[in-house]
Amino acid sequence: MSDSFDLIVIGAGMAGIASANKCAAQGWRVGIVDELPYGGTCALRGCDPKKILRRGAEVIDSAQLMSGTGIDQNGMALDWPALMERKRGFTDRVPKRMENELTGNGVTTFHGHAEFTGANELTIDGTAHRSDRFLIASGATPRPLDFPGAGNLIDSTGFLDLDQLPQKIVFIGGGFISFEFAHIAARAGADCVIIDRGSRPLRQFDPDLVELLISRTEQAGIRVLRNTTVTGIEATPAGHRVGIDTTGSAGSIDTGLVVHGAGRVPNLASLHLDAAGIASGRRGVTVAPHLQSTTNPAVYAAGDAADTPGHPLTPVAVFEGKVAASNMIRGTTIAPDYTGVPTTVFTIPELSRVGLLEHEAVEAGHDIAVRFTDTSHWYSTYRVAETTAAAKIIIDTASDRILGAHLLGLDYSELINTFGLAIKLGLTTQQLKSATATYPSLGSDLGSLL
Repeated sequence: MSDSFDLIVIGAGMAGIASANKCAAQGWRVGIVDELPYGGTCALRGCDPKKILRRGAEVIDSAQLMSGTGIDQNGMALDWPALMERKRGFTDRVPKRMENELTGNGVTTFHGHAEFTGANELTIDGTAHRSDRFLIASGATPRPLDFPGAGNLIDSTGFLDLDQLPQKIVFIGGGFISFEFAHIAARAGADCVIIDRGSRPLRQFDPDLVELLISRTEQAGIRVLRNTTVTGIEATPAGHRVGIDTTGSAGSIDTGLVVHGAGRVPNLASLHLDAAGIASGRRGVTVAPHLQSTTNPAVYAAGDAADTPGHPLTPVAVFEGKVAASNMIRGTTIAPDYTGVPTTVFTIPELSRVGLLEHEAVEAGHDIAVRFTDTSHWYSTYRVAETTAAAKIIIDTASDRILGAHLLGLDYSELINTFGLAIKLGLTTQQLKSATATYPSLGSDLGSLL
């Protein structure tokens, strides 16, 4: 048995690291454990490396859009192995940097598998450790799929570490992962297919803008199959054959690679939560609004491992980790504020959202004004030769405040942050329109969108 800790954090991603550092700064004895290299999904296997690869795809797409307008592509192509090497130039440095920061702050770092053995005890690779408190920040893992041959898929981690890109790729699921990776792979020359079992991919985004994005996706050479289920995957000499059923019509797709993009679930199965009396459900550890377990007061949870109103986003995980740490340190019950948190699917162009969808605003009883604008012919879009751009802003007519903002366009992921701040601070459209932006910038479009 090791010495006791004030806090042991399970998961060395952004939520866990933020909490560990904050508590260690108070003089607490803090331990942190992870089976995987330190840094978590975002820095190593998700957001950051994905967007490095996307940059290469952006350059190719931009050159294609500008072809015939003064830009000669002259055989421009994406060198996948070289782009992957650039990605590793970032990700390879992360684990040591993260661990050095933790140890420099006095945190004891562990590498291995953790599982609970009691209300205040867990083992790490068989060695028992006691702690007054625990923070579960173990993140998420790909959702289990039960069709025959599901073991033939690779997940997002595998895709982001491919040394060579196959000529044909099938992405299963109509969410973030499939759309983002397909947009990257298509610009690298791959023939991509997205299979979605529902009628509406990217369901958490505005449906009108999603349809525009799907049209743009298909223009990039990516097929989107809706109302289609996967019946099985079998290996072939050339790769894989994916069996599909589209509204009762059976078929198959031959491909070199099949990627799991069908969602993620909290990574809790191997922690033996029952041994510590920790309640959980399909959305994660069951917590009170202030992130404390409802059944074991020694336990808190944050990020994708916690059942909270927050979206499964890295910034949400970070501020949940910090709020959980503050509550543990001060003995308070402060709940995180999820107001005005934007989210983006980084396709080319990207689709962003903050606040309520149109139907959510109506269902909440608001009297709304909807400002929909096709911005595909605006100067900011014409300048970059993009063909698809639009915005939908939802405004409460009684207060003149923004309830939701939905943007599709190149670099609109920057503009969505202004709308997020406006929602968080309760700014009116008149206040926003009173600001003078530098011109010509994308931000200068803000007033016209309102």
